[in-house]
Amino acid sequence: MAEKLNYTEMAHDIVQLVGGAENVISLGHCMTRLRFVLKDESRADTKRIKAVKGVLGVVSAGGQYMVILGQNLLPVYETAIRDFHLNASAETTENLDAKKQPLTPKTAVLGALGYVSGAVASMLPGLVAGGMLKVVLLLITLVNSGFADSTTYTVLSGVADAAFFFMPIFVAYGAASKLGATPIYAMIAAAALLHGNYTALVAAGEPVSFLGLPLWLASYSSSLLPALLISLLAFYMEKFFNKIIPGIFKSLLVGLCTVTVTACIGFLALAPLGGFLGTYLAKIFVFLGDNIGFVAVGALAACLPWLVMCGMHTALVPFMTQALVEPGYDSIFRPAFILHNMAEGGACIGVGLRAKNANQRSEALGIAFGCIVAGVTEPAIYGINLPRKKPMIGVMVGGAAGGIVAALLGARVYIMGYSTLLALPIFQDTIIAAAAAIAMAIVVSAVVTFLITSDTDSSTNTTQDTNTPVLAPAADDVLTAPVDGEMVDITTVNDETFSGKILGDGVAFVLENGLITAPCNGTIGMLADTGHAFGITRPDGVEVLIHVGINTVEQKGNGFTLLAAEGDTVQAGQPILRVDVDMLRNKGYDMTTMLIVTEPADKTIAFVPFGNVGHGQIITK
Repeated sequence: MAEKLNYTEMAHDIVQLVGGAENVISLGHCMTRLRFVLKDESRADTKRIKAVKGVLGVVSAGGQYMVILGQNLLPVYETAIRDFHLNASAETTENLDAKKQPLTPKTAVLGALGYVSGAVASMLPGLVAGGMLKVVLLLITLVNSGFADSTTYTVLSGVADAAFFFMPIFVAYGAASKLGATPIYAMIAAAALLHGNYTALVAAGEPVSFLGLPLWLASYSSSLLPALLISLLAFYMEKFFNKIIPGIFKSLLVGLCTVTVTACIGFLALAPLGGFLGTYLAKIFVFLGDNIGFVAVGALAACLPWLVMCGMHTALVPFMTQALVEPGYDSIFRPAFILHNMAEGGACIGVGLRAKNANQRSEALGIAFGCIVAGVTEPAIYGINLPRKKPMIGVMVGGAAGGIVAALLGARVYIMGYSTLLALPIFQDTIIAAAAAIAMAIVVSAVVTFLITSDTDSSTNTTQDTNTPVLAPAADDVLTAPVDGEMVDITTVNDETFSGKILGDGVAFVLENGLITAPCNGTIGMLADTGHAFGITRPDGVEVLIHVGINTVEQKGNGFTLLAAEGDTVQAGQPILRVDVDMLRNKGYDMTTMLIVTEPADKTIAFVPFGNVGHGQIITK
């Protein structure tokens, strides 16, 4: 039996051997490596670090000193952060070799959308949780009207509202994390907007001055834009003060100066500016909903399947959140998202009704149920509708029809919720309008799909489509190509960790497109939040790691769309990731993708000759 490693001892040895905590600017990690940014890399004793039990190798590249630990990574990382109080949030990409994008209107807009989307993404699960708790409380009061007067309702209502009331703090955390700043500084400056001292001034309504200047009084609870602006300022203030304050005083003065300056400018300028912009955004939403809602919702619902496949739908999330803040309802974005899911499900119903093969019919109808009731659309998009092509027309027509009905009948979302039939109560008093729109989307997409497809269309032949996976059954003891592209020798990869087979033997691929699928039947044991890597365990115990690109973890998820979740049981060829390969290549990343057998489980695994391969093609002998 293998000797159990002492993770505390490993962490202490590694930190000391890289030059001690005082030589560490920041420490991050991906799925296999500790990633140090050091003040002086020459102080690191690479030879002795390699000799530490449990260390698989050391790589220095792009301004990062990387210690490869494989499965021993997380406990060592957590111990190092905890025991040495290392900075886990600092920017780690300033000195990397990735090319900077030139500043153009396009890159500026994309950068702004990326910042806002990243800031909002981390709080969305909380908003959905709070919104769904409100739905539950609403349903209980419908059954028991006296429940609304109970203290239980009062407390639980406060829990549900907390995610929305304290939104500026949660936005600040997400924004600071996205920027690579220290989150607590932005969170404090945002939290000050909700402090009783300030809210008392707002309630009093009397003119006040701050630092000799008039202070614009407004309520910022549940606001979005003020926190985004404040967090951006906090990021630059922290960088500025870190640069000018001598090292011996940094721990005392950087936080003090960052929080104070950010809060002062926040109260005087940024929070009022954010409130002003939020008000005008609300007016735009109201105008669109009241005047051309049937066009806006219908067009968005029709386009969403393509936006989802490109990962661009996430750019709409901030507008959805802002609409719920002001004017207090969303008549465009969430309705369109829900109707798109319903239309995907309806198209699957059309495919299932047309199919003569019992297995295909059962699969299509089962996936339709998942779309409509669970809100999970990826199997429908990549497994049913896109491979057959024609059902995508049904999805678009059904989404557009549902959107038009929703807008004409005045369907509005008042609470954040998931895009599923079970979330109908989030429409509150417009629930009948929403139900009618949902029924329209499902029926129209099902009928259109049924009419324009044939049973021949229902038998997938996805090997002819380079953007869709092969879902034909594969044996449990084989590995299949997770990508379309050229399979090459892993020893040619421009990264010692992979080319040296430190993590295990395997192969590499030069990508033709951005769809990454499961290389075998099994369970997803780990899936990085950043999307750059995932691991699957086969039924026979063999463990496989897929690593997309080299150093793409630095993008923190930008360019990666997750199509599955950790713990999912998957089949060979099932979509796991959608990657914006062109964008990442333009940023200078090597997008060579590795398949590594990290645990062979006493099995002999041999690969077929190198060459062009496609999704689902068996690559082991």
